[in-house]
Amino acid sequence: MEQRALDEVVRFTSDLIRIDTTNRGGGDCRERPAAEYAAALLGEVGLEPTLLERTEGRTNVVARIEGTDPSADALLVHGHLDVVPAQAADWSVHPFSGEIRDGVVWGRGAVDMKNMDAMILAVARHWARTGVRPRRDIVIAFTADEEASAVDGSGFLADAHPGLFEGCTEGISESGAFTFHDGAGRQIYPIAAGERGTGWLKLTARGRAGHGSKVNRANAVTRLAAAIARIGAHEWPLRLTPTVRAALTELAALYGVEADLDDRDGVDRLLDKLGPAAALVEATVRNSANPTMLEAGYKINVIPGEAAARVDGRYLPGGEDEFRETLDRLTGPDVEWEFEHREVALQAPVDSVTYARMRAAVEEFAPEGHVVPYCMAGGTDAKQFSRLGITGYGFSPLKLPEGFDYAALFHGVDERVPVEALHFGVRVLDRFLRTA
Repeated sequence: MEQRALDEVVRFTSDLIRIDTTNRGGGDCRERPAAEYAAALLGEVGLEPTLLERTEGRTNVVARIEGTDPSADALLVHGHLDVVPAQAADWSVHPFSGEIRDGVVWGRGAVDMKNMDAMILAVARHWARTGVRPRRDIVIAFTADEEASAVDGSGFLADAHPGLFEGCTEGISESGAFTFHDGAGRQIYPIAAGERGTGWLKLTARGRAGHGSKVNRANAVTRLAAAIARIGAHEWPLRLTPTVRAALTELAALYGVEADLDDRDGVDRLLDKLGPAAALVEATVRNSANPTMLEAGYKINVIPGEAAARVDGRYLPGGEDEFRETLDRLTGPDVEWEFEHREVALQAPVDSVTYARMRAAVEEFAPEGHVVPYCMAGGTDAKQFSRLGITGYGFSPLKLPEGFDYAALFHGVDERVPVEALHFGVRVLDRFLRTA
């Protein structure tokens, strides 16, 4: 890997952070400046990026690098350009400064996920300068709107421009192949091979409006509160998908402990024995539903006729029916619920050639590491691209120092990424994509 590519991945990360692409939801975002920046960098080295918009200013970029084997399936490599909001007063540096200080790049998007966007750009430009061609076609996509509904981003691309992804059978994107330090000297590199489904819910309770001093057996607030309390207290049953089962099996072997994965208590005992490493799987052994918002009333002495709440629900592959049935039971006859946003759960094989090549790429540059599969608790643009039959993996490699809390920086304060982590990432990504 040439030094120029290592320098570029740092510069591109910083530059992209400085382009404020805050997605506040409801269409309040403008990714076009970042999309134009990325497209210009690809165009400089002879690639032909296409810019596409469903809504003005909500821009996506797609480009294809031709491989040497025309019979091989294509691989999608995608990253989103938008970021979640950041309050500057809470940060040590301005969140859109892109400041490089003490070997670290600071700012919103440093790990979610302008770092990966920069890696993709650096590798593509390195290949163009040095004449490298991958074995299979590589389709690059930089998307809008991932941090909201993806309706202007990957959803739009999958629905309106499927031809751009012709031949793609697999894809890689965020949240995988990063260093997880377990506190006992082990370095674990989880590669995502699944995602829980998204079920963002609106609950509505209706009752009889009236004076706050009167007896009211049909109080909408009371009905809603009871349903929310039941949802919050519910203990979801154990459900192990093949990806999570594989993750637990490999972690048990790594820690030298026995695992009874067919018993709830056995899984809980295993999680206890894994210590900090349990965080890689504990959120994905069950469905979940967390109440997050409440709306009711307009005056203290008036009982409202309606009350509403929002619940962040997530379900495992194969678990949506159970999720729906459970919500029907927990909400009861006096509260209605509906999906405000719903996306599918995903699962990818961990015995595939592509997974093996991702593992090999990480192990080449981190021989001390232990690669394991895992399932993401949340979701990515891979959900929308799955409509095209594309199997998604989470693979955005970073070698992180001990004490660097990668997970806490997603949507967190003082988001940042070490320069050396970016150098590692671009080397691993280059190695994998050449052979994928």
